[in-house]
Amino acid sequence: MKNNYIPLKVNREFGGIVSVYFDFFKQNIKNFTNVFISYNGIFLIGLLITSYLLVSGFIGMIAQESGQSPFAENIGNEQEYFIYLGIGGFLFFVIFLGVAFLNYSLSTSYMIKYVETKDSQVDKKDVWQYAKSQFGNVLLFVLLLIPIYMVYFIIAVILAIIPLLGFFAQYIVQFFLTAWVGVSFFDMLANKKGVTEALGEGWKLVTGSFWKSIGVNFILGLLLGLLLMVALIIPGIIIGVYTFHVVENDVDYTNSIVSTIVYTLGLSIFLIIAVYGQCLSQFINGILYYALHEKTYNENTRAKIEQIGQND
Repeated sequence: MKNNYIPLKVNREFGGIVSVYFDFFKQNIKNFTNVFISYNGIFLIGLLITSYLLVSGFIGMIAQESGQSPFAENIGNEQEYFIYLGIGGFLFFVIFLGVAFLNYSLSTSYMIKYVETKDSQVDKKDVWQYAKSQFGNVLLFVLLLIPIYMVYFIIAVILAIIPLLGFFAQYIVQFFLTAWVGVSFFDMLANKKGVTEALGEGWKLVTGSFWKSIGVNFILGLLLGLLLMVALIIPGIIIGVYTFHVVENDVDYTNSIVSTIVYTLGLSIFLIIAVYGQCLSQFINGILYYALHEKTYNENTRAKIEQIGQND
């Protein structure tokens, strides 16, 4: 084992999974960030363009409502704002699907290669090649998520009608779905299974440890969310101070290049951190997958026993 490799194929209880997640996070954050930046370049540029269009559209609409827009008396030009918002929203939807397609693959492939090589210095080219070899199944999996989440949305609406109990039930369903999808996706890539077979295996593993799966996703999801919020503090303060300056000094933000740059960069940073957080959240279900799989099949434990027998 190299570089203080952390064994992941271990049957761990709730506390062990939470602990090993942060150990894995600290050890691999730098190397995985390099992988993330290397293969998300086109999406990061796309998010920057999307942010510019959305910011331009929102600033224009706010200015129109307040009577500060240069198009306040020109309805034809006013439609320009809606065009910005429409194009920006469409691009965001396309990029969101692309990001889900790519980053679920990258984060899962990274962890799989980490286990295979037992080395924290995973080669980004190996990660890309492994992810690329699974793109057909990944695309089908992502498309299948659309009806799955539509069903979840209907269930969530129904549960929202039920006072109090429905609130807790809604979150239980949400975290169960997160665990099921994440574990199933990991099983699909790790064992190169078909989509429906992987979803079946994921269902078996997660339902077999129902509360552990929900609890791990809830606690680690909450802690990861707090960590990402800390990362947003500095850009948030900068945007807040600048907005205060705009309001106090009556700055003409509709024609200000500085305003457009500040808000565009702010929204871009927010979206990029959200995308990065999506990758880190899949690590949660990767560690959960290995723990549940070992608990169910004991493959790693049996391999160690056989190795001891051979040595004897």
